[in-house]
Amino acid sequence: MTAEAASAPTAGPDAPPPGPPPDRGPRAHGGTAYLRYAAGKAAGAVVSLLAVLVTGFFLFRLIPGDPVKFMTGGRPVSVQQLAAYRREFGLDLPMWQQFTDYCGKALTGDLGTSYQFRAPVIDKITEALPNTLLLTGTAFVLYSALGIVLGTRSAWRHGSIGDRLNTGLALTLYSVPSFWLGLLLIIVFAVGAGPVPGLFPTGGMESGGEEGLAHAVDVAHHLVLPVLTLIAVQYGETLLVTRSALLDEMGSDYLTTARAKGLRDDLVRRRHAVPNALLPTVTLIFVNLGRTVAGVILVETVFSWPGLGGLFYQALSVPDLPLVQGLFFVFAAAVIVMNTLADLLYPLLDPRVGR
Repeated sequence: MTAEAASAPTAGPDAPPPGPPPDRGPRAHGGTAYLRYAAGKAAGAVVSLLAVLVTGFFLFRLIPGDPVKFMTGGRPVSVQQLAAYRREFGLDLPMWQQFTDYCGKALTGDLGTSYQFRAPVIDKITEALPNTLLLTGTAFVLYSALGIVLGTRSAWRHGSIGDRLNTGLALTLYSVPSFWLGLLLIIVFAVGAGPVPGLFPTGGMESGGEEGLAHAVDVAHHLVLPVLTLIAVQYGETLLVTRSALLDEMGSDYLTTARAKGLRDDLVRRRHAVPNALLPTVTLIFVNLGRTVAGVILVETVFSWPGLGGLFYQALSVPDLPLVQGLFFVFAAAVIVMNTLADLLYPLLDPRVGR
């Protein structure tokens, strides 16, 4: 036995195993780091929501028009009657008191009472929300899937004729105003132009008088043109972002290594390149998901769709201040919440984020 062996301590039954202790740094501190990261993002979202609440109150008071005169329906009324209307809706109070009352009620979920509908704002929003989600949610699923698939194929075959056609069409449609495209589709496919007969309704959500399956088919018939408008305008953004992110990823060394190991190109794309290039696309998807609550105001207005976008346009024309403020807050809150969820998802997709 050597001197070194003799001098070595004898391991007892309760002694720790020899060698250096395992490195638990990332595992031990990863959860704490993520919680700090999530708390920071949540705090930022709360500050943004408060800023939206304040901005919405003062911004829409710059709109010209007197809501009290709208409530009278243009009838000649006395000064006493106008004062009674202002007192009923709190418009006779000082601005600072209106602001504090608005913020206090909003923080408890009370967004006020609509001037024109004489109903709680939250009830009008709840009533129109399903219609908006049906329209924009259907379009969101279709243009997101279409943009990701075509963007992936364009990037993998960049420089080909198909890539040029896809990119050119996406850029063109993405540049077209949605209301103009909607009107064009109404003229061609609803009213009828030349040899093309009118195939779809010009607007609305249903014809009325239908029940059961016939009602569902009727609603789907009314959905075609507004959904087609949203897909044509929005899919190009997803395509271009996906294509750009994948092109940046394609020059990475690990893809060359994967090919050198004999993997087919489609496996390299699906298993390695696309998942690592999805971060920008994930952000865009969550932002667009937030927009599904807001709807598209111009498209809903052009097609007379009874959703939140059309309700917002109708409230602006009065102006119905409580309804406008409530819708503005809901629209902004949806985008802020979805952005925050995307930020919280990032570290799970890429552990480098948030460190």
